[in-house]
Amino acid sequence: MAMLGDSWCGIEEVESRFGVSKDVVLEWVKEGIVRSEDKDGLVFRVNIDDLELKIEENLG
Repeated sequence: MAMLGDSWCGIEEVESRFGVSKDVVLEWVKEGIVRSEDKDGLVFRVNIDDLELKIEENLG
């Protein structure tokens, strides 16, 4: 779970930290399920709260 104040995760950290592939997370971003921050037109971090909600939804 995310720590208070730690609400964003680098896109490159997603797989090791959450066990979800970068490609899947980028698809969720594209669908508007997970918020992201872009840099030079590329996703460089995603919202942990959104990510955790989607992962829990998929497990339930």
